[in-house]
Amino acid sequence: MNLKKMLVLSVILVLIASMAAACSGKKEEASGGGKLEKVTFLYPGEETDRFGKFIDNELAEKLAKDIGIQLEVVFVPWSQYWEQKDIMLAANEPIDLYWDGLPDLSTIVNKKQAQPLDELIEKHGQDMLKVLPMEQLQGAKIGGQIYGIPSAYAPSSAMYQLVALRQDVLDAVGMTDVNTPDDLKAFATKAKEKFPQMKGPADIIFKPLTRYFTDEQYNWVAVEDLVVFGEDTKKAYSYFETKAFQEVAKFNRSMYQAGLYSEDLTIKYNERDSRMQTGLYLWVEGSLGKEMEIINSVKANAPEAELKSYLLADDKPRYITATGGEVLGIPVTAPNPEGAMKFINWLYSSQENYLFALYGVEGQDYEIADGRIKKLTSDEFFYEWMFRNQNYQLFAPDVSQEAIDQYKTWDEKAILSESIGFRFNNEKVKNIETALREIAGKQFAAIRSGFVDFDVEYPKAVKRLKDAGIDEYVAEIQRQLDEFLASK
Repeated sequence: MNLKKMLVLSVILVLIASMAAACSGKKEEASGGGKLEKVTFLYPGEETDRFGKFIDNELAEKLAKDIGIQLEVVFVPWSQYWEQKDIMLAANEPIDLYWDGLPDLSTIVNKKQAQPLDELIEKHGQDMLKVLPMEQLQGAKIGGQIYGIPSAYAPSSAMYQLVALRQDVLDAVGMTDVNTPDDLKAFATKAKEKFPQMKGPADIIFKPLTRYFTDEQYNWVAVEDLVVFGEDTKKAYSYFETKAFQEVAKFNRSMYQAGLYSEDLTIKYNERDSRMQTGLYLWVEGSLGKEMEIINSVKANAPEAELKSYLLADDKPRYITATGGEVLGIPVTAPNPEGAMKFINWLYSSQENYLFALYGVEGQDYEIADGRIKKLTSDEFFYEWMFRNQNYQLFAPDVSQEAIDQYKTWDEKAILSESIGFRFNNEKVKNIETALREIAGKQFAAIRSGFVDFDVEYPKAVKRLKDAGIDEYVAEIQRQLDEFLASK
């Protein structure tokens, strides 16, 4: 090729590159002409066709116009989420925002997976604070600093102690109520006889069962459900060594031996919500309003389905133990922490933005009539439960007024736990905690779900727990609890 042709070719390549850059630039420009800030959100679940298009189009346009950001959502399936989250953050992947469980906050902080948010909230979170009060954020404090946004702000007493079950099936087998483990077993037995196509319970519901079997109500205060706080004694206990846990495990063993539990309940424990939504299962652990969250997904597969939540031992006290079970975190290595906070603030800045993010485009994806919200498709957007806020929340047309009234007044007779706001710092016992978590996952998960012989496996598992340092671990939690309670 002669020199003249090479020069022509070089000019053409430069022009093509310039045009491509210009096109790319148009995509990344805010409505005011400035460049968009990229925000990457690590998100659990599957990307549906409509949700993906919504993110790329309507949401992208609104975020660019309103706050000048370009949101990229990285989807990770539920079954892989926590493992992938740890791997990606350890590898300093460019993640600006992610979701996790609030009880794991100390672990998240000590792994350097979350940065203090006080200054970001002060600078970019003032709209959020109008509907997510600062008292709510106290539950995500460690060492006096806020490390996450407790994302759900709603009635929360007896969190995760309810059972959301198929009320239509309960009615069909001639039962009217569920208040004890024996009631649940009777329900599962009768349902198996009358509806052999159904697959039984979707979940071992160990926290609702614990509520029933314990004399003193417990609040979990460590990772992997290792340690509980006794609401009466104000003491920390190794959960797996409590009498309540032993009763839970024995009950679940009887369910497994009766053929009422499947192996999936142990092997694929984290898929319990997905199982329930297939319309083929009887119950799943719940919190207040769980039936409202999942009914549309269940009905998509079982149109006749009706759900109702029950509190076992409903005569026992209900405690408010946490300011939400979930937390939004901004990693220490986030490329754009300010953009992440701007996005959270934008979502909570108005009911319009809130409904847009959670339900899509009004008139296309949902409609509002008489103060109720009706989904027009089965498409899912950002999880409603992940961002639920009682100031903006609307209910579906088929939710009874009785259920709404119960929901809104649920916490009126609840007791505020003395442990609320406590966050255990595991820095001094990290190695012990790692060993305990492994034992909990490998030995006690199977015992808890009745998958193995209790009399044979339980003593061996407790010995491993002792050898790994559970007593030292509980003592450190108790020391921090005593300090926390004395400071209140």
